[in-house]
Amino acid sequence: MKTSFKLALNFLFLLSVTMSFSQEKAIPVFENGEAQIVPAFSESENWIRTDLWVETEFDTDGDGKLDRMHVAVTRPEQTDSQGLKLPVIYVSSPYFAGVAPNVDGLFWDVNHEIGEAAKERVHPEVTRLGERPIISNSHIKKWVPRGYIVVHSSSPGTGLSDGSPTVGADNESLAPKAVIDWLCGRAKGFTEREGNEEVKAYWSTGKVGMTGTSYNGTIPLAAATTGVDGLEAIIPIAPNTSYYHYYRSNGLVRSPGGYLGEDIDVLYDFIHSGGEEYITVNNDSKALDGNDTKKLITKREFSNKTVRDTEMKNGMDRITGDYNEFWAGRDYLNDMEPMKAALLMSHGFNDWNVMPEHSYRIYEAAKNQGIPSQIYYHQNGHGGPPPMVMMNRWFTHYLHGIDNGVENDAKAWIVRENDSPESPTAYKDYPNPDASLVTLHLNSNGLKKGRLSLNKSKEQGNETLIDDYNITGNDLAQAEASNNRLLYVTPTLSEDIHISGLAKITVKIASSKPAANLSICLVSLPWNTEKKAKITENIITRGWADLQNYKSLTESEPLVPGKFYTMTFDLQPDDQIIPKGQQIGLMIYSSDNQFTLLPEPGTELTVDLDGTSISLPIVGGEKVLEKVFKEN
Repeated sequence: MKTSFKLALNFLFLLSVTMSFSQEKAIPVFENGEAQIVPAFSESENWIRTDLWVETEFDTDGDGKLDRMHVAVTRPEQTDSQGLKLPVIYVSSPYFAGVAPNVDGLFWDVNHEIGEAAKERVHPEVTRLGERPIISNSHIKKWVPRGYIVVHSSSPGTGLSDGSPTVGADNESLAPKAVIDWLCGRAKGFTEREGNEEVKAYWSTGKVGMTGTSYNGTIPLAAATTGVDGLEAIIPIAPNTSYYHYYRSNGLVRSPGGYLGEDIDVLYDFIHSGGEEYITVNNDSKALDGNDTKKLITKREFSNKTVRDTEMKNGMDRITGDYNEFWAGRDYLNDMEPMKAALLMSHGFNDWNVMPEHSYRIYEAAKNQGIPSQIYYHQNGHGGPPPMVMMNRWFTHYLHGIDNGVENDAKAWIVRENDSPESPTAYKDYPNPDASLVTLHLNSNGLKKGRLSLNKSKEQGNETLIDDYNITGNDLAQAEASNNRLLYVTPTLSEDIHISGLAKITVKIASSKPAANLSICLVSLPWNTEKKAKITENIITRGWADLQNYKSLTESEPLVPGKFYTMTFDLQPDDQIIPKGQQIGLMIYSSDNQFTLLPEPGTELTVDLDGTSISLPIVGGEKVLEKVFKEN
């Protein structure tokens, strides 16, 4: 009896110790469907930080070995001391190890005729930055205290990762896929770049989410298009979803806003911080030019020759601007079929760098595939994440498995013009389901201010503008009269109107030369000239095109001077409330000195007013415009 009594006491003692230990054990905490900051996870001095290399399935740097990606892990110490397993927030980038200096000649010279070759540009070298084991500190303070492990990796050919940067080719999708495979126990990780000692992600639940902004937002989408198991949710912020749409527009060679003369090979040079190691190449290597002996070169030199100076040079085509196989291979819309990761996209309607169409086109495709999807649009420029509560709920549900109902939330969240980015308005979808296209027709006097009307007036004739890139689009829109643009305006609005979706322009136009820039801008007038004018004022949306591509994006032909051609294309997506008292203006001009090539001034564009129209996506449709126009 005494022995049994002692055993019982021992059992009760051990049970109490175990219960006490379990009560003190740090675990993720959730309230209102969101992961909360846990004090035990917030002690940064106790975080475990390690780096390693994950082996991929490709070799793109010419050394005959599978490329390895440099990966850094930051995790709460409880993943060791308590054996705690947590989901992962993963961020990958080509920028973590530094970028090329912005030297003279880095960008393409844009001062030449359309269809002519520009002079060669310079190729600056990147000096790699950073020391092991830290690749980046981004997102760590946001997510580790909330019960996540944060993982960073340098993309191929950058930092201490092997491979070549290809700016959107398959290896930039397969690299993050390999890291996710390692996090899920399906790929190999090593303690050293050349070593064989393996590292296991024993602390991972196998649930991974990705996020990032701009190029860092492109990579989550790239990974998701592989259909990799374990990637449960992504939040791309202002992602570049097609390098054609970034560097071209409806057949036109067009730069991203703020980077006149940038092209895909410029971005390649800008990010290529890796490849300092030497390799030996043979006579038949693409890196050699007729040398009969073996040659010692750096991986960077090999990549420059094979990717930048061969594949990009032969494929990017700054002469015609056509969509081709090279660009199709860097358009993630073409790779959407395997994707299954839940998608929350974020973008700014006034992002003239990575334009809002990039997120719109992927969001539409994801919805059509039945992928859980939401979109957050704000009214500012490049970047801008969704509110933390949205991101938190998204990752809490899809990575921690908490039933917070996020999948039943509104599909679209739009920040209204005077609201904080933290306070978006919920809508059933984007574009607003209550919006429909309403066509407006042009009436003469566009050199001053012609009219935009719901009713089509016949025999309005032709009007001609003269190209001059020295005058900015902003100045053209404010001019009372100009020979360098055509401007057509609605009556003054008697009430606010809500635009939601893609405006569509149809132009019937002739050029005095075999090629010409075509720029379209939808503006709100009168123009607010104050320095503190809001970004939502003045410019509503924009579009650009090459009339030589009037048949298709893949086929261009020189224009017959004086012959009229008809072309239809979408402007950039928008969701904006135009206040009463304003007029909506359609401005047609040629060269845009912020975005296009800049040929010698003097090209004439003649617009057939009867064959030209603009269709606006109006919430409430034609009845709304009839009302606000009629009351003038």
